[in-house]
This record gives sequence, structure tokens and C-alpha cells, in this order.
Amino acid sequence: MTNWTWSNIAVVGAGALGSYFGGLLARAGNRVTLIGRAGHVDAIRRNGLLLQSHGTDERIPVSATTDISSVRDAGLVLFCVKSLDTETAAAAMAPHLAPDAIMLSLQNGVDNPERIGLHVRNQVVPVLVYAGANIPEPGTVRHTGGGQVVIGQLKTFRAGAEPDRGLLAGIAALFAGAGVTVKVSDDIEADLWIKLLMNCTYNAISALGRSAYGRMVATPEVNAVMREAAGEVAAVAKARGIRLPDDIVETAMKLADAMPQTMSSTAQDIAKGRPTEVAYLNGYVMRQGEKLGTATPVNRTLNALIELLEQSGADR
Repeated sequence: MTNWTWSNIAVVGAGALGSYFGGLLARAGNRVTLIGRAGHVDAIRRNGLLLQSHGTDERIPVSATTDISSVRDAGLVLFCVKSLDTETAAAAMAPHLAPDAIMLSLQNGVDNPERIGLHVRNQVVPVLVYAGANIPEPGTVRHTGGGQVVIGQLKTFRAGAEPDRGLLAGIAALFAGAGVTVKVSDDIEADLWIKLLMNCTYNAISALGRSAYGRMVATPEVNAVMREAAGEVAAVAKARGIRLPDDIVETAMKLADAMPQTMSSTAQDIAKGRPTEVAYLNGYVMRQGEKLGTATPVNRTLNALIELLEQSGADR
């Protein structure tokens, strides 16, 4: 069994969550390079990354660049771009990527590993993130709740072979060493759909209501809509032959307990006038429902309303 360790780690798409996890890994003594937008990168180069978490501020020295070719020396790449940018970023990264580098997809949606694989030959490991973060100003990342990740290997990348437990153990040890709670999944396909269900339950509604998760769940009318959205995702998953836990809707509603102050990434994108990932979340469920003959009126409505907000932001 290979002893999986990595001397160099790159974070492609060092936005809020990429900066958060990259910062934690750097703080734990790993050599990390954040690859992100110019303003954020310039601030980190000047003063380091300011991590705000649990009421404390900590400045973390970490390398930062806008140059995608900086992945060339990385044995492990945290791929954190938005789902709508997956293929563009993967294609840009491909010529520079080491042949044996391992890709971790820390992204929303269920089909990113497959879409990354259209452009790179490297193994892609899904990492499902249950944490909230934002960037209040360039050079700063604020942790707003949660912190667990779930990892696993997709059968499509192993051609029927048993999962590489050594690889998964190495990834788990890396994150655990940075203070992150890690679960190794025996059924990552189902866990991808569980994360999709969480995103479809919270993200669009947080953006539409400009609300944090705790307030949403505490508002009865909103709580009911959230449950309906979650139930539709579970129904589509079942139609695809993916069995989710019987209590998955109740589990989804409890996410707000761990992240009551979190605003969704969709809400953050709308506030900044940026395109959102809704087409890969509620929109994906809507399209899968159409193929499978499963009605998804709530997810269809949420997808349409977020698209309308995006257009309004573009007009402004």
C-alpha cells in the first residue's frame, strides 16, 4: 500500500472555501499555494491570509498567485472553482499538472469529477464540504460555521477496483492534521446526492431571502418550502436508483444548527453581482427530474428565480 503524503499543495480557485481550507493546511505546516483572483492574491502577498474563526483573528503566511501554471509542482490539488467554471479551469490547468498529482474536487454539484476528467487524466477524489466561509475583504477569510468534510472514490475512476484505502487515509490524515473533521465514505455517489440535497434546500432560498440559515429554518413558511425542495431531490435520487437515508429531510433541516450565521455561496454571488451555480444545483435536479418523469416544481421555481436575479444583477 502506497504511503500517500504530499510536500506541495495547490488550491485552484482560492475563494472563500479554498482560502479557508488552504489556510488551515498552511497553518498546520504544509507548503500551500493559493491560486485566485488578483485583489485577494495581492492582499495575501502583502500581509498573509487573515483567518477569522470562532471570534479570533489569525494571520497565516501562505504563498498566493494568479498563475494557474503554479500547479506544476503540486502533488495534491484542491480544486475549488465554481461549477460553472469547472471545465474552463480544468482545461487551463491540464498542461501544467504533474502526471501523478491527485485532484480533490471541493465543489457543489454531483458531476464535477466527471467534467474535470474530460480534461485531465489524473484521479479525481470528491470532497464534500460542510462548512461556511466568506471573504469580507481581500486577504481575509471568515469562517461562519461547520467544518466537516466527506471523502471517497468514485467507481468510474477505479473501473471496478477496490477503493485505494491508503490514498483515502492519506487525505483524511492531511485534513485531520489541520483540525478538520473527516469522514471516509463507503458510498460517495449517495453522499454526493446528500450534499446536492443540502445545497438545493438552502442555497437559493438564502439568496432570495438574503437570510442566514438559522433564520430560514426558524421561519415556518420558509421551513416548509425547504422541506419540499429537499423531498424533490430525494425523489429524483430514488428514481436514479440512489437510496438516500429515510430521514434525510430531517437531517437537512438540522444543518442550520451547525451553521446558523452562514449565508449560502449563492447569496454571496448574488450580492456581488456574480453568476451563481444554481444550474448545477436546483437546475440539475429539475433537468434530471424531467428525464426521469419526476416532478420538481419547487426546484424549478427556485432555479428560475435565481436566474432572474442573475439577469437583474447583470443589468445593473
